[in-house]
This record gives sequence, structure tokens and C-alpha cells, in this order.
Amino acid sequence: MGLGPGGAAGITAEARQALAAAEVVVGYTTYIILASPFLAGKEVISSGMKRETERAEKAVELALSGRRVAVVSGGDPGVYGMAGPVLEAAPPGLPVSVIPGVTAANAAAALLGAPLMHDYAVISLSDLLTPWETIAARLKAAADADFVIVLYNPRSRGREGHLEQARRIILSARAGSTPVGLVRNCGRAGQAVSISTLNEFAATDADMFTTVIVGNSQTSLQNGKMVTPRGYAR
Repeated sequence: MGLGPGGAAGITAEARQALAAAEVVVGYTTYIILASPFLAGKEVISSGMKRETERAEKAVELALSGRRVAVVSGGDPGVYGMAGPVLEAAPPGLPVSVIPGVTAANAAAALLGAPLMHDYAVISLSDLLTPWETIAARLKAAADADFVIVLYNPRSRGREGHLEQARRIILSARAGSTPVGLVRNCGRAGQAVSISTLNEFAATDADMFTTVIVGNSQTSLQNGKMVTPRGYAR
């Protein structure tokens, strides 16, 4: 199940019901903290990064023992989340429900205006599981095809230069004046929203808690908001 972008207000009613019904809640430590207002009286199992498969297998083990288990993800569980590992670990016959959540792309877009009104691509810059060469090829293809591009996991201490490389790749096919929106800590304390351009935005302004949205060739600023036209005016 997805917890949405951050605060309790972003958790859907369906997700709240699933948490209320669960006996055991399994998740990455940060997401367990976000879900903490809903965890009273429940067994909680948390672990750190790079232990997704272990969490999925533990959740399946608990479910097979007869427990009702909720596996939590930030945003939507099917977007770089835990839905895949759980479904891969579940044996035939074990009922698994995937409960959607508001993913960072949609939550950040709402704060920036309406940048996703037309076709867009979502690309993670994390190369922990995907080779950088593959990520770079996808960035180039999306830029050439004039997609609005949403960047997840844009920058961390171990990946200082990936966002700047991504900016240069996109600039090879897009004007430097293209609007770029950055949303940090979306829906959480310390939320920050800014709009710049491909030429001007500083990669150092982003971190792992930031979602970056790069407009397409038609995206513009309207009353201080990013807008990508759908084509209704024509």
C-alpha cells in the first residue's frame, strides 16, 4: 500500500482502511515513521535501504502464517515501490491487494501547476539497480521525443553528478529556457517549491527528497505556475 508523498493528509481513505485492518505493518524505516499515527497496537517490522526483498519475504511469511499484513511504500507501491517484490515473493494462492497511493510526480506537479497535462516520462536517476548507461539512454530518448520528464532520486551523496549529467543530456534536445520545477519534501515539514529553467537551475539544490519536473517544448509559466498545454485551445 502507498502512503502518498508524505503527510497524513496525502494518505487515501482506502490506504487508511488497510492500515486499520492490518495486524502487522512492514516497511522501510522512514515510511514506518510516516505511518506512525496509524500504527497503535500493531506489530511493526522495519528495516533500512537495500532490504526490499527481505521485507517482501518476511511479509509473505507472516501472511502465510495467518496474519493480516500491510507492506507500506512511500508514494505509490507500484512506482519504484514494494508491490513488485511482494508479488514476486508471494506463492500461488496467497491473496495480495495492491492499494495505490499518490506518487511524487503527481503531488509535485500539483504544487508546480499543471506540468503533466500532456505525455510525460518518469525516470529514476538512481543507478543502484539500473546501470547509468541505461538511464542516460532513456533520458536521451525521452528528451528527443519531447516528453515532459519527471526525475526521481535526482541526487545523493553517492551520486553527486547524475542530475547535472541528466541536465546536459536533456539540453541536447531542449531549449535552455525550458521551465524546470523542483519540489523538496513534498507534503512534509520543510516543503520547498521552486521554478527555474534548464539553463539556470542548480543541480546542487536537489537531493533524494526532491522531485524534479522538466517541461517539454510547449511548457510555459502562467501566473507563476508551470503549464503544459494539452491542446484544447486549438
